[in-house]
Amino acid sequence: MGAREGMTLGPAYRKLCRYPTRWLAVLVMLFTWTALARAQGTSSGTANGQSTGTSAAAKTSSDTPTTQSAKTATETKAEVSSKDTDTTFKLRVNLVQVRVVVRDSKGNPVEGLKREDFQVFDQGKLQTISTFGVETPKSRQERAEAAAKTQQGANEEAGEEKVTMPERFVALVFDDIHLKIQDAVVVRASAKKLIDSMTPTDRMGIFGTSEQVKQDYTGDKVVLEKVLLQIMPRPKMGKINDITNCPDVTHYMADQAINKSDTTVMPVVAAETLQCQFYGDPRYYTAAQEIAGASLLQELNAGDTDNEYTYRALEDIIRRLGGMPGERVLVLASPGFILSTQFLDEMGIIDRANKANIVINTVDARGLYTPDLQGDISQRETDTPQTAGLKVGYRTAEQTENAFVLMDFANGTGGTFFHNSNDLKGGLKRAGAAPEVSYMLGFSPQNQKMDGKYHTIKVVLTEKRKYDIQARRGYYAPKKVDDPQEEAKQEIAEAVFSQDEIQELPLDLQTQYFKTGDEGAHLSVVSRIDVKGIHFRKADGRSFDNLTVATVIFDENGNYVTGGEKVLEMRLLDATYDRLSRTGLTMKSSFDLKPGKYLVRQVIRDSEGAQMAARNGAVVIPY
Repeated sequence: MGAREGMTLGPAYRKLCRYPTRWLAVLVMLFTWTALARAQGTSSGTANGQSTGTSAAAKTSSDTPTTQSAKTATETKAEVSSKDTDTTFKLRVNLVQVRVVVRDSKGNPVEGLKREDFQVFDQGKLQTISTFGVETPKSRQERAEAAAKTQQGANEEAGEEKVTMPERFVALVFDDIHLKIQDAVVVRASAKKLIDSMTPTDRMGIFGTSEQVKQDYTGDKVVLEKVLLQIMPRPKMGKINDITNCPDVTHYMADQAINKSDTTVMPVVAAETLQCQFYGDPRYYTAAQEIAGASLLQELNAGDTDNEYTYRALEDIIRRLGGMPGERVLVLASPGFILSTQFLDEMGIIDRANKANIVINTVDARGLYTPDLQGDISQRETDTPQTAGLKVGYRTAEQTENAFVLMDFANGTGGTFFHNSNDLKGGLKRAGAAPEVSYMLGFSPQNQKMDGKYHTIKVVLTEKRKYDIQARRGYYAPKKVDDPQEEAKQEIAEAVFSQDEIQELPLDLQTQYFKTGDEGAHLSVVSRIDVKGIHFRKADGRSFDNLTVATVIFDENGNYVTGGEKVLEMRLLDATYDRLSRTGLTMKSSFDLKPGKYLVRQVIRDSEGAQMAARNGAVVIPY
């Protein structure tokens, strides 16, 4: 035990005197540290000759002074040694996990499905479903409670508070750049039902595409409801001629005239300009044409600029959401907008969301709307008898085309598109709340190439029942790069920043803290691995394998606090392997933290069998 840890036993001892039930946990920790210290004393160091912080090398009972002298002379290799690595979180996950929600014709989740009811195709090739799980609100809560139990000595009798681990992160995004005031009021009020439906394992953030509303992820419903009051239209450019409405030009009309070469638009705008600015005097028709052309160009630039701001805001929201440790859902409430020539921007949003494993669910904030025959009643009407028919066609087509971008976002990421309904409360709840039941399918792609290419996924039911299936549409294969730091960035989102537990290796996790003062504490994360589940390589009378262990600490809202990585090198003699097969292999990682509620995420991967283990824990360090 280090000197610093020894100094902290004073206040811990006094606290334990008040709660005798904690002695058992402390004795377990002391026993673990003593065993590790004894084991370390028999180890000669790592493969490169450096001293190690953790060693489980065994001293056999057959050692004599003669053999001990021989070992010293030949500098025998350590059987188990660990070392910190410079590259953080350098792990690779070969398991692709797909969350599937199955709904009937009424939109209700379908329960009771089993592994054999599903088929998964990767690039059109049928895959073997290696892992299968069923997610319900109850299972989420049970998993959170199990994570809380990793804190040794935490119990209700001792009065210690437990932390509920967040598992779902929802970014509720209001497209306040394009929202109209009447839509903003309705959708703002409807969002309260979604907030009310939040569970203890949910965290929500509220954002506006204008970037003037930013509420980071929290479980505080009161805070979220207050932020809703800030939602209102905040266009960056808006509609030109917004006051006079002369001429009446929309982004759709400008796009059709300039980008789509629709020759019917210019005469309509020129005729309206002649009427509303020159009182129909035909002598000014050339001037009206010039004004019409300039108005169309201005409106195209204004609409494209508003779209550009929207795309950049969504990119920032996706970037932040992609770093949260759990299931990630983006809910976009918007009336939609015209794509114009910005198809690459739209595809860029879908691409970023898929890379971050984010599902985008969209809600048409207009609700159930009818064809807009007369235009905005709050604006001056400039339609003429000659142009009214064509203007009705433009407005109707614009209403339809506005929804395409929302449809694309949802379809491209495996989300849902809620539209043509005035039940915005139900639509937002369905888009953002956890479904009553979902299914987790996992498969390891066969002969996967590290080329970084996009792979399409299709999930079907074996009996072809008429159910609606919601699942991600694809994933990006890992990409081999020369820069280890860049490689680590690509892999961190898949491995450490996920809440999915992987049990290919048997792993137990315990956490224990010791106060180092009023403003600090020392947290120990103790892991025990069942050696019998590891695929060792046998050579020269030893069992060889390396374990990469990444441990990350988050706060209660999923924000990254600190983390570290170790590599455990094992070269076990048969006697040591037999002993560890009975007792298990114990490791410890330590972190200095301030008082607060923390989530612990640990991911372990072995080099020989490429097996994974991932566990979640929780700890409360009181002030």
